[in-house]
Amino acid sequence: MTDDIEATHISLDLEDGYRFMVDLGDAFERLAVDEPPPLGAGGGPNASALLVAAVANCLSASLLYCLRRAHVDVTAMHCEAKASPTRNAEGRLRIGSMRVVLQPVISPGTEGRVERCLELFENFCVVTESVRAGIGVSVEVDAASKRRTVE
Repeated sequence: MTDDIEATHISLDLEDGYRFMVDLGDAFERLAVDEPPPLGAGGGPNASALLVAAVANCLSASLLYCLRRAHVDVTAMHCEAKASPTRNAEGRLRIGSMRVVLQPVISPGTEGRVERCLELFENFCVVTESVRAGIGVSVEVDAASKRRTVE
């Protein structure tokens, strides 16, 4: 961890099937996530949808922040995001690419201040730049049935 930036911490608990409840902390309602049928019941977004939403939200917020800092009046913002699946060399499904279309509605006369933001905003999107660069993920399995107390 660097500086005074807090780590993001969540927890998941299995409800049934492939449905988990995500605890995002005390400030938020718990979120149901699930796999689509036939694996799960589709009782919530799956991990791929959440990843696409995270990228789209981060880009939207980053552009909005930049525009506001440039004193551009944004009256509305719409974003469409799509992930295209692909298979890797082993035939396993992966997100091959994402396409994000941001549609800010700005007040007339502020178009000139938008150009600089268009050059900058993507670099400040934590999630998008992390996904683009690749994220080191450490995985640990601590199965309760395999735990034992060392005496």
